[in-house]
Amino acid sequence: MKVINKTLLCIGIGLCSSVYAQAQSVPAVKIITLDPGHFHAALVQKNMYPDVSPIVHVYSPVGNDVQFHIDRINSYNARADNPTHWQEKVYAGSDYLEKMLAEKAGNVIVIAGNNRIKADYLEKSVNAGFNVLADKPMIIDAKDFTRLKATFSNAAKKKVLLYDIMTERYEISTMLQRAFSGIPAVFGTLEKGTPDNPAVTKESVHHFYKYVSGSVLTRPTWFMDVAQQGEGVVDVTTHLVDLIQWECFPEQVIDYQKDVNITSAKRWTTDMTLSQFKTITKTDGFPAFLKKDLANDTTLKIYANGEINYQLKGIHAKTSVIWAYKAPEGGGDTHYSIMRGTKANLIIRQGAEQGYKPTLYIEPINPADTYEPALLKAVAALQKNFEGIAVKKNAKGWEVLIPEKYKEGHEAHFGRVAEKYLEFLKAGKLPSWEVPNMISKYYTTTKALEIAKKTQSNK
Repeated sequence: MKVINKTLLCIGIGLCSSVYAQAQSVPAVKIITLDPGHFHAALVQKNMYPDVSPIVHVYSPVGNDVQFHIDRINSYNARADNPTHWQEKVYAGSDYLEKMLAEKAGNVIVIAGNNRIKADYLEKSVNAGFNVLADKPMIIDAKDFTRLKATFSNAAKKKVLLYDIMTERYEISTMLQRAFSGIPAVFGTLEKGTPDNPAVTKESVHHFYKYVSGSVLTRPTWFMDVAQQGEGVVDVTTHLVDLIQWECFPEQVIDYQKDVNITSAKRWTTDMTLSQFKTITKTDGFPAFLKKDLANDTTLKIYANGEINYQLKGIHAKTSVIWAYKAPEGGGDTHYSIMRGTKANLIIRQGAEQGYKPTLYIEPINPADTYEPALLKAVAALQKNFEGIAVKKNAKGWEVLIPEKYKEGHEAHFGRVAEKYLEFLKAGKLPSWEVPNMISKYYTTTKALEIAKKTQSNK
């Protein structure tokens, strides 16, 4: 057992139920970071927040993961532009979880790491009376779905807030896609679609080799083990399923037992060479737990890719996630999204033509002289919340012009989620639709994985 005290950033935000009993004042939030195995844990602390203590307690096993986390926090504290001033108090030892639960050093726990044990972390943290802000996915297997539902139920009983980090809701082109879809004069109504031509499609491409906070990201070796990180169908797909719910049925409760019907799902592998693995993990070779996924002892086959076709409240939807090793020169993670309306399609493209920057297009189904005035009226109305947006005509319709000030980037979105979560903590509750929709989201992803595995084994 080893105790380390250093100045760095913590990713856990815990808030005792006593905060709800004090109507006159809101005590400072004290963050706890639990087992920070993923770099998302540090991104929550890339900025400081009002009413949040700068002292963050970190509880972790001994190893590289916690050191990488500390290094990232230290880099935020040391940067020249708007440096943070987090003070990390780190406990590293085999009994880190028991120590955290016993010491109760904070009131909000941030969890971003190995997904295999996340259901256990969530359950024990909530049962101990902590609020929890958790990176996605909360669960990676259908066997933990009932357990997750019970954890949400216990959170309600203990008056603590369990919430997952849905950063993509804060990407500006997605926000505007959602906003335009709510204007009948521009979008009409959402089509029902078919399995072959869904009403809404979301596809994303990610890369194992990437830059984060200005340097090449070191991946933990377990990140390439789907038994620990989760397959593509249940990992990144969480964001896509969330966005479909959030955009197509804004602020509506979704009941997974009545509103979700999965038509089909499939999964496939990304191949990674030993050399590539060494580059992104900074290790000497494949660990023993990855031997099960090796071909000829030299190529790792990772089930990082997946596709789901399903109906949500009768609307046909499709999600697709692909992981490549490295992006093309000048490229990065990409996103494609289409919402098909009776009057227009709202399409986000992020390819080479767009300079790998997400760009929203409005493409009317039947262009008419009356459409442009209606669109310009809608843009003027949206400018009240999105100052400076405009549209530019092209061959198929219009491109939405978005001021640079809104293009914050993925890393900044973690701060947006944290700010929103802090608002919920002050209010003492989540919006009524958030918990049932989180439950529906994780039913969709884990059930789809179950179907994909069965489909594959029956071939």
